[in-house]
Amino acid sequence: MEIKPQAIAIPRSTEHLERGKYGPIFPKTPACYGFTVIAKVKPGRADTIRGYGQRLADTLKADPEFLAPLKLHYLRWVLFDDDTRFMYQGIFDTDFDKYTEDAVVLFTKSGINTAFENLEGFPMDWKTNASAFVKFIRDHQCNSFLEYGEYPYFTSDEIKKALKLKAAFTEMLEQMQ
Repeated sequence: MEIKPQAIAIPRSTEHLERGKYGPIFPKTPACYGFTVIAKVKPGRADTIRGYGQRLADTLKADPEFLAPLKLHYLRWVLFDDDTRFMYQGIFDTDFDKYTEDAVVLFTKSGINTAFENLEGFPMDWKTNASAFVKFIRDHQCNSFLEYGEYPYFTSDEIKKALKLKAAFTEMLEQMQ
């Protein structure tokens, strides 16, 4: 099996894309699915957002599978412009509709609120109003126009399985020596 890196250029217009429950369904790319959100931080709330980052890190330390329902590959949060703007970037294995619905369910059930509550215009009824949550995301989404994958189209579960297999082979070879 040969794995070749791939890239895809994404057109600016979304009119040709299939429509999902919450708007256009962007195609799976070599990097899988994902989105980037950039929004203004409510004045004085940057440290609260950093606190959410620490709380999420602590939650994952206690329960490494906490975010598993989201099928994430990567998640990146950035505060910039003197902590006045926030960037959320996620790469995951499901389409936008499923990811956002799963995120609302996960965070509602866990009792952990979202850092997004500290962003201007974010709906405070997001736990019961998925459409408002999605509208905020879509309104602040910055679409990529190029996506690249060194190991294109592989899911996070496939990558984890391959790494477990590699570890098992490595252990077996070490035992044979």
